Amino acid sequence: MGILNLTPDSFSDGGRWLQAHDALDHAAQMVSDGAALIDVGGESTRPGAAAVTEAEELDRVVPIIEQLAKRLDVVISIDTMKPAVMRAAIAAGATMVNDVNALREPGAIEAVAASQAAICLMHMQGEPRTMQSAPQYQDVMADVIAALSERIEACTQMGVARARLLADPGIGFGKTLAHNLTLLANLDAFKILDVPLLLGVSRKSLFGQLLGLKVHERLLPSVVAAVLAVESGVAIVRAHDVAETVLALKTAEAIRHARRES
Repeated sequence: MGILNLTPDSFSDGGRWLQAHDALDHAAQMVSDGAALIDVGGESTRPGAAAVTEAEELDRVVPIIEQLAKRLDVVISIDTMKPAVMRAAIAAGATMVNDVNALREPGAIEAVAASQAAICLMHMQGEPRTMQSAPQYQDVMADVIAALSERIEACTQMGVARARLLADPGIGFGKTLAHNLTLLANLDAFKILDVPLLLGVSRKSLFGQLLGLKVHERLLPSVVAAVLAVESGVAIVRAHDVAETVLALKTAEAIRHARRES
């Protein structure tokens, strides 16, 4: 999943793809590099980010999604918490909703239930503006799995087929470095949810905390984490650096295949 942030304030690439032609060219390049999905976002969810109005978010994402749907043979995902944006994005050509708030906003489940769109439910403790102030868990693995299980159940009770759902443990969303590392070390435990797992770890602050790296220096650990995640059963990895991530995943898969054949 390649990341297309149409925002001025995203932590890694804010402001780079504000012009439509730049955004479309970047999406096309990510597809050429091997992305099977493009995740379009119009509101930054980095810690401390300012909220965006519904109208502004719609203005940012809908025209780009319409153009992507016409030009590229790729799954288009809308990264949003707002039900109105979900509906408009699906109407414009998005076939996946990626919600860091796990459809907890009133009307969010209803906004997607009648569609055929896939839905990724992410775990987040708190909300983006304050989530990193003092995250606490009794048991981070048990708590995150229980929270995701509850959201999956909420969706299925509203008529959303389980086959449409994915889950994301939400690395960096209301978690300390220790919490993030525990989640990454135990991704196979999420198999109990019985839905595919999506993981977003690209260029995240945990690599700054762990290794002292600035955002632009985090390619190597991001790719390593992606490879290990797929080894643990993750179905989709969300990445800024698509070409490098795809090459690493193809190399790891070739080695796994050789191991099975030997």
